[in-house]
Amino acid sequence: MRSRRSRPRARRRALIAAAASVAALALTAVTGCTQEGGRVDMGPTGGTPVEGGTATMALPPAATPNWIFPIGAPGYGASYNYGIQSLLFMPVYDAVQDKGASELTTHGPSTLGGEPKFSDGNKTVTVPLREGVKWSDGKPVTARDIEFWFNLVKANKASWGNYSVGTMPDNVKRFETVDDHTVRLHLSRAYNPDWFTANQLTLMRALPQHAWDARTDGGEVGDWDRTKTGAKTVFARLTRHAKSLGSYGSDPLWKTVNGPWKLAGWRDSGQVTIVPNEKYTGPKSQRPHLDKVVFKPFTTADSEYNVLRSGGVDYGYIPPSVMAQKEKFEEKGYRVDPWEGWAATYIVYNFNSTHAGPMMDQLYIRQAMQHLVDQKAMSDVIWQGSATSTLGPVPVTPKSQYLSDAMEKNQYPFDVRKAQRLLTAHGWKTVDGTARCVRPGTGADACGKGIAKNTPLELTLLSQSGSTETTNMMQELKSSLSKAGIDLSVRQQPLNSVLGNSVPCKTKDPGCDWDMSFFGTAGSWYYPLNPSGEQLFSTDASANFGNYSDKKADRIIRAVQYSPDMKAMHAYGEYLAEQLPVMWMPNPAYQVSVIRNDLRGIGQNPTVTFAPQDWYYVKKKGADK
Repeated sequence: MRSRRSRPRARRRALIAAAASVAALALTAVTGCTQEGGRVDMGPTGGTPVEGGTATMALPPAATPNWIFPIGAPGYGASYNYGIQSLLFMPVYDAVQDKGASELTTHGPSTLGGEPKFSDGNKTVTVPLREGVKWSDGKPVTARDIEFWFNLVKANKASWGNYSVGTMPDNVKRFETVDDHTVRLHLSRAYNPDWFTANQLTLMRALPQHAWDARTDGGEVGDWDRTKTGAKTVFARLTRHAKSLGSYGSDPLWKTVNGPWKLAGWRDSGQVTIVPNEKYTGPKSQRPHLDKVVFKPFTTADSEYNVLRSGGVDYGYIPPSVMAQKEKFEEKGYRVDPWEGWAATYIVYNFNSTHAGPMMDQLYIRQAMQHLVDQKAMSDVIWQGSATSTLGPVPVTPKSQYLSDAMEKNQYPFDVRKAQRLLTAHGWKTVDGTARCVRPGTGADACGKGIAKNTPLELTLLSQSGSTETTNMMQELKSSLSKAGIDLSVRQQPLNSVLGNSVPCKTKDPGCDWDMSFFGTAGSWYYPLNPSGEQLFSTDASANFGNYSDKKADRIIRAVQYSPDMKAMHAYGEYLAEQLPVMWMPNPAYQVSVIRNDLRGIGQNPTVTFAPQDWYYVKKKGADK
């Protein structure tokens, strides 16, 4: 999941690889060339670029794209939703990588915005927009389209999945359209330009105001968004259409796009087909080479592998367990390329759980459970060494300026005895395999507030289905926790169900009876360039799925937002690593990709966006058609 998605982004951005055995693959080149005896022997380089063809990309198991409206609702923030939206609607800013560059930036050929300019002591930011870009109906993309987005999110922020109290749009005192291609944000205070660009400006969208600003279907299009009541009515209409998944392919709303692609089909199953937007007016470098791209969903990792093996996927994935046999894929005309992610993987604690809220609220219980997570063993055995430990809210890899020396150290290494001692010291005794509270109360040696005598340490975990790796990790965790008398029940559900059932809630709300939730085998949260945590761990933040609330955490998260001093980020990372707002889990590669050798131009961005407009096929020089 991504915070955009992630990411995330979040995008969450929540994603996995596949599982099965290696077998021979035989495909026919999309370019129309056929070769007797199997695939063209071409290797990962060489060949003559050709225009056209279809590429099919496998989506993660049980991951079903289900949201097209570029203002994401809570529970619809998976990174694949954002990824597809960004191909239809050009992002104003995004984490992009220029060809030949090693570092990511927030603007480039694929973005609508140019380099932002901060002034007035970082209290004002001016955003220039690319000129000459038009919507597919011929109308120009202007600053009014950004204002339309801003007015909608300002009036409907509680229904926006990226909203966190005090951040966008709360932190914009005044939104100004300077001219048709410039907007200016007058901020409520001075902000860290690094944070504001990476985490706030990347949220902005250009929406076709001239086509969408109507209160009713077929009603007059006007400036209704410029009043709070009108913005709410317009937003409600657009959201209603966005919830009609089966009509995406035919709904006129989603035909007005400005990206390099347009929608050709979106099935209820989640299969999405895009084709080039022949009306695209952005940079020539972003015009697609392919005729069609299909994003194909799979219910399980095994089903994806079977389709990959039979030639039904051009860009798929395999489990890390078969990495040692990657030569067999390479011999059949494929390349194997792990997709590393800028992410943190974790299990969410529900601090408002009707059943276990008081237990989740005890730091010593969270510490005991973290000591029972054997991240190294999970990485070595389940992920074949391809995962790195998550030690706090800032990714350990790739190494960055955001990571302090202290954050590279594991504060809670695997230690069963230490976990047992923590529970015993706070009034728990294991009886018949289950720890029970024998010293209720709020003293230093008692179980803690709200935990009654004889309360069993029993927890329920919602977990993503469809992945062998997920199942194995949850079984390993269940076994490990039982060594300290913690009884964990795992309930597996499709990814979208886990996301939908793990939204912020209040203790007595219906649906707030879950204790823990895991929705990201290969990355629970994909960060924007600045890995701050205002969306994840601030009180009442929309992606704070477990309702974590800590006044000190709120204060130091705000410091990251305000201060350009990197010490603020380090203080945040070190404190949250200690306080355990979530259970840190191994962070594997997003996926181990398997890609046809004759499909080129694929860059696996660590923030898990993709740019199929860069993809193209090659054929062997002199090959017969």
